[in-house]
Amino acid sequence: MKVVILAGGRGMRASPFTEYMPKPMMPVCGKPIVLHVMEIFARQGLTDFVLSVGYRKENIIDYFGTRRPDWNVTIVDTGEETDTAGRVERCKHLLDDTFMVTYSDGLCDVGLADLLAFHAAHDGLVTVTSVPLESQYGTIEADASGKVLAFREKPILAGHWINAGFMVLDPRVFESWQGENLEREVLPALQAQGALYAYRHNGFFKSMDTHKDQQELERIYDEGRIPWLQPAAA
Repeated sequence: MKVVILAGGRGMRASPFTEYMPKPMMPVCGKPIVLHVMEIFARQGLTDFVLSVGYRKENIIDYFGTRRPDWNVTIVDTGEETDTAGRVERCKHLLDDTFMVTYSDGLCDVGLADLLAFHAAHDGLVTVTSVPLESQYGTIEADASGKVLAFREKPILAGHWINAGFMVLDPRVFESWQGENLEREVLPALQAQGALYAYRHNGFFKSMDTHKDQQELERIYDEGRIPWLQPAAA
């Protein structure tokens, strides 16, 4: 099964690093974040990768040109300005069977076998992995008088789920592919058709959008936990 990794965007929120390097090459403990993402799949038996590149693609091409892991890595130049859906579509000549798509900056301990089994059990065209939304802020709990009862540091917001990537797609999806943006156009159109399903995952998920996120992932890594390499049970 091929795994398409979206690695071509500009990553503006990770500036100034992305002024001279693509965001997928942003390091976590000395290793590019995209390599950590690829290891999630490789540890679970999926090693056929398609890297959809664009912005500062030379850095990614050079990196994998000199380092050859025991994986099949195909790099497709999908253009500097292409949006997420366009990047996937420009790889479709390589995708003639069920395939996966994910982002190059999100780490998750989702069990891929369980995710794929869920996808195979429904009649939809796409399954997205959804995780509970964690508040980026700490919250305050107070009673009716305003007396503070508790502080909660970055709580999980019950009932709110976000797209974590780690998507499974049937190649027939390209027959109804509408739009250039995956999140705002293609997926909503598929939902309207009843062809989109969500696999709910309650385990670890962290995306690296900013330098602060990078520091948090490095702290987790230095503690020796590395949860994204230990698939959680369904």
